[in-house]
Amino acid sequence: MDHGPGASEDTGQRAGGGGRGPGKWLTRILAALTVFILLYCLIGALNPRATYYEPDRRFEYHDNYIEWLPHSYDPASTWQAFWSYLSLAFFFWGTRDWLLAKTSKEKRLATGEHRSDRHEELRLRAFGHSSSMKGGEAQRSDNPISNPLPDRLRRLLWVLCINGTILALVGILQRLSGTGKLLWLIEPRFNKTNDVQFGPYAYRSNGATYFNLVWPVCVGLWLSLLRRGADMRRLGVRLGQGSHVLLLPCTALMAAAPVISTARGAGLIALGNIIITAGILFISTRRDGPTIRATMLSLFLAVLTLAGVLGWQQLAARLEMMFVDKMSTRTEVYRNSRVIAEEYPVLGTGPGSFGTIYRLYKEPTQTWDAYAHDDWLELKITFGWIGFGAICLMLVIALARWFGSSGIPLRWDFVGLIWVAITGCLVHAKFDFPFQIYSLHLLFLLLCSILFCSSRASSEP
Repeated sequence: MDHGPGASEDTGQRAGGGGRGPGKWLTRILAALTVFILLYCLIGALNPRATYYEPDRRFEYHDNYIEWLPHSYDPASTWQAFWSYLSLAFFFWGTRDWLLAKTSKEKRLATGEHRSDRHEELRLRAFGHSSSMKGGEAQRSDNPISNPLPDRLRRLLWVLCINGTILALVGILQRLSGTGKLLWLIEPRFNKTNDVQFGPYAYRSNGATYFNLVWPVCVGLWLSLLRRGADMRRLGVRLGQGSHVLLLPCTALMAAAPVISTARGAGLIALGNIIITAGILFISTRRDGPTIRATMLSLFLAVLTLAGVLGWQQLAARLEMMFVDKMSTRTEVYRNSRVIAEEYPVLGTGPGSFGTIYRLYKEPTQTWDAYAHDDWLELKITFGWIGFGAICLMLVIALARWFGSSGIPLRWDFVGLIWVAITGCLVHAKFDFPFQIYSLHLLFLLLCSILFCSSRASSEP
């Protein structure tokens, strides 16, 4: 079992977040890149190359723009992108600072302000501290639990899992009811039929992507609480030890939802995530006994059964049509989009401008698309290689931050499951547009913020 950090060590890790050494510099680099991307969007909005007038469907070009600075072919959309990225930046850094701060209970445990009774002693040991005091500091216990999740992170993950479960249940019931109204209330402007909707999302793929981002994290929370419950039972603490059981049906519903939605890309991503998640769990629990492995096997069998009964037949039929319908005519969008990327390689066409600039490159007989259905390609088109490179570097820093020192100590399997969720979304973004949907982008950055707060558990190799 892993040992929790001591009081003084944990204070340095949790309160500062940046710490010393590589962690401090990674934080500074990511902050600088955040400012750079925001300035990139702002300059593009203030330096328009053209203005598009929707009623007349025409562009008015400007000669007084500065060519070597970021510029936009649709300043109105670039302004919208700037405000969106600004709010996302505040959300990312605000979440990071909130997670690194301690709750009042954690502060009392760390400073030794507690009742001197048996029950409180066990609670201290459960958080990695002993009640013996030297110099006003709580000392390390010889028998703590394995790296318990901080209160704020645990509560945040509980909210995320419960919310995702409710959405999955609503989406499944809505699909079975046959209604064409979102939440049985609103008829969307596009995608008016039941088979292309899922839950509150008018596009089934977006709903399925949401669940693919949440359910691997739900598995990680379940495993963490399961180990914590086992250690607390060993220490004699009985309160709240079985709450993790609620996460099993939550995971089953959310993991089956992408297949039930019949979204082809998200369904395949879900199946791939199930295989990778099973591998991570079976490796990380090799010393935890057969009971945990039997529980995990039952969980995955429940997921596959639920998905198979409610959605596999319809999804299989759509998978057979994937090459017949040319991925819903996306091949022509990809072909046109690659031409745009080649013509604006360095600075791009301006953040948020794809839907506007695409009108100039599609054939008159082709359907207009607001998105490229390839977020990687659309990012290169709108930001150019300069902005695209900066955003990719930000992503690498956020994902690799766990290998540095300082931060919230998390086990490799918990972090690995977050990586599974994030990687699945990044793969799906090659064939769809999850990052053009604000709720999905927000959820993705939430997981990145959790990773950027983390560090390797102290006892792990």
